[in-house]
Amino acid sequence: MSHMKSGGGVLRLAAAIFFAAACGVVNAANAQQAETSSPGEALANLDAQSGGRILGIAPGEQAPIIQSIAVRGNQRIEGDTIASYLVVQPGDRADLQLLDLGLKTLFNTGLFADVTMEMQPNGVLLIDVRENPIVNRVILDGNKRVKDDKLTEEIRLTPRSVFTRAKVQADVQRIIEVYRRTGRFATVVTPKVTPLEQNRVDVIYEIDEGPKTGVAKINFVGNTVFTDAELRDVILTSESRWWKIFSSHSNYDPDRLEYDRDLLRQHYARHGYADFQVVSAIAELTPDREDFFITFTVEEGPQYTVGDVRVKTTLAKLDERALERFINIKPGDTYDGEKVEKAVESITFATGATGYAFVDVRPRLERNREAKTIDITFEVNEGPRVYVERINIKGNTRTLDKVIRREIRIAEGDAFNRVLVDRSKTRIRALGYFGEVEIEEKPGSAPDRTVLDVSVEERSTGSFSVGVGISSTENFIVDFSIEERNLMGRGQFLRFRVQASSRTRQVDLRFTQPYFLDRNLAAGFSVFNQRTDFRESGFVRDRIGFGLNAGFQVSEYGRGGLQYLLTYDDVTIDLTGTATLPDGTDPASLVVPGSSFEVIDTTDLFGNPVTVVRTDFCDLVQNSLTPTCESEGEFLTSLVGYSLSFDTRDDPIDPTRGWRFSFSQAVAGLGGDVNYHRTEFSGAYYKRLWRGFIGAMKLRGGYVDGFAGDDVRLSDRFFEGASTFRGFEVAGVGPRFIQRGAGLNRDGEIIGQSIGGKVYAIGSAEILLPLPLPDEYGIRAALFTDFGTVGLVDDRTKALNENLDFWVDPDGDGIFIKPVQDDLSLRASAGVSVSWDSPFGPVRFDIAKVLRKEEYDRTEGFRFSAGTNF
Repeated sequence: MSHMKSGGGVLRLAAAIFFAAACGVVNAANAQQAETSSPGEALANLDAQSGGRILGIAPGEQAPIIQSIAVRGNQRIEGDTIASYLVVQPGDRADLQLLDLGLKTLFNTGLFADVTMEMQPNGVLLIDVRENPIVNRVILDGNKRVKDDKLTEEIRLTPRSVFTRAKVQADVQRIIEVYRRTGRFATVVTPKVTPLEQNRVDVIYEIDEGPKTGVAKINFVGNTVFTDAELRDVILTSESRWWKIFSSHSNYDPDRLEYDRDLLRQHYARHGYADFQVVSAIAELTPDREDFFITFTVEEGPQYTVGDVRVKTTLAKLDERALERFINIKPGDTYDGEKVEKAVESITFATGATGYAFVDVRPRLERNREAKTIDITFEVNEGPRVYVERINIKGNTRTLDKVIRREIRIAEGDAFNRVLVDRSKTRIRALGYFGEVEIEEKPGSAPDRTVLDVSVEERSTGSFSVGVGISSTENFIVDFSIEERNLMGRGQFLRFRVQASSRTRQVDLRFTQPYFLDRNLAAGFSVFNQRTDFRESGFVRDRIGFGLNAGFQVSEYGRGGLQYLLTYDDVTIDLTGTATLPDGTDPASLVVPGSSFEVIDTTDLFGNPVTVVRTDFCDLVQNSLTPTCESEGEFLTSLVGYSLSFDTRDDPIDPTRGWRFSFSQAVAGLGGDVNYHRTEFSGAYYKRLWRGFIGAMKLRGGYVDGFAGDDVRLSDRFFEGASTFRGFEVAGVGPRFIQRGAGLNRDGEIIGQSIGGKVYAIGSAEILLPLPLPDEYGIRAALFTDFGTVGLVDDRTKALNENLDFWVDPDGDGIFIKPVQDDLSLRASAGVSVSWDSPFGPVRFDIAKVLRKEEYDRTEGFRFSAGTNF
């Protein structure tokens, strides 16, 4: 056997000399042949030439006695170690069977490419070995669709490991299998090696990924109840089409095909076909290896209706009649396998809530094929007692274990309780720190022990957001904020917000510790400085303040809170007021006593000379009585309040059932210059409808009123619109002050200033649409209708209505209306809302059509907002 060298250095053979050059088993005579062979052919040639030999002993002759054992060719492995693998020692006869056994033992170690044993004339057993190379590097070349780390997880060869042909063959198959799971069945992997000095090699896997293998056609055989098109909508796999560029389900995946079989079974079971089965699911690859034809052969069987429905239990404290009320299945209904599973779940939860943590609920189905009915009996028996041995937290690369453990409602050593486990999952999801949360039960160290593995997937909890609004009046708003909802993985909330736009400048710092002093007591503070141009109401407010808040648990599903807020407000009207001075009139009579003013001689629109009085807008008597000027000035607000909230939703992020409700009250007047009390509430109810549709009903409302002789200031009233009442602008719905000279905008709406209301009640009805898109895209769409009212202002605010001099004629048709419009009439809108959890942050579009409004309301048909997360 010869090693090929050049100039004393190791010759790096061409990549086509696969394994032969690396292992040194191809001699100079066959090197040319190896160079022209493909890698697969080189591997076949190598397999044919490999194998140990025993020389110097003819079969049938008496075996000579071994005087000593010598080892030659070893570089890394000691000779004594190699000799120890033999079953013969010096002094034994060189028996061919025993030597053959030792030869096979040496090969099985995987350390050697070739082993030769030769009995020398002087009685020395010479073992000539050639060690397998050591892997220096493993290089992946050509992989674009699959990242290196995904492939290195699968392959066995690693740097500093022993190189063998078997490992390379296994790695090639593993890489091909990875690509098959991504839908690429035409992938070709060519292994190559580059020899290095000191018996080392670089292993290169050249990967030709090929095209993604699609699904040309999906056929069904044996179906008569549902058409092929209807069944294609049921399964996850879909036919490849050019417009499905974002879909991962239009490529062939054998694992998904098994899931499709189960989806078909569930679909038929929901419609009463309890005997349905998929006879076969065959995938045939097209000759060009680019697409598959998939054929499902099914047997539908008869459709069953429900016969008797009963509950039987051996547990004395359980009332069978009471448990039957949790079953949403009635005799005569079409049999629905999904309803049976939900009934099992409902009974399990009901028994768990009554204290039975260990129950075994099994539905027993009795088919009457002649009558085509199924009698269902739910057998409820006591199950084996199981205790939680250990709770493992996995996947939290950033969040501390204790942040997750304090949300788990079951402890190590407690009796296992499915209700508490599911509740724990919901609470962990409610944190908002994780995209996926799974709690898996695994066997413990004994039959009555179980281990809970809580697996979480960290999600972005920090955000840099930007909000943009576009309305019919070309109102443009942008705001920025930096927020971290899981500071340093401790669950703390921190937000620093700087808002800058044509209407708002704000600096806001908020911090909340959810478990203050390691107790279930939240504590936090806020400090803020705001300047807001309420252009809808015609005033500017500068506010400085701070707040303190605390939160505490009142029940498993309820939480309470306390709040204190101290603010200093400076409300100004940045407008100049002018009034025409009639002849012989004292200018001071047109302004508020003590106000400064100037008298100017000018001309009117027709060029006639006139004299006007100019001063601050609210210093004119005619303006001082307007709702806006009522709230001008500086005042201090000291507010204290409380809140209660309850949440039974199955999922706080994407709820499908359950409800939530919150109620809060606050009083301003414990010190300061402002006196009012405010009450607000909100609630929502979620329910699954059909075929993936989810319905939601939402309602919220509020009432504020002054006391101790105070009216409610403009800045303390309720302003609704935009995201709170879709189809209307910011503060676009509710009471409005219409000034003299006001007209109509291009949409035919009366121009005026929003003055807010003391009462609001707004409801929403939504239907979340199941989109034919993968969940990982994060795209959701919903149909909605918003309806409600905003209104009611103090009598003093309506004082202008008693003076006919302030009435206005916005249409110019001689019909005058009151300047303060306040109507608690019903408003309504409907439309579609689309949201997208994009890679750069949440994006939302609202398209709405107003169905009912007042003339003075301000509407908008489209609203857009976007942000980004980190």
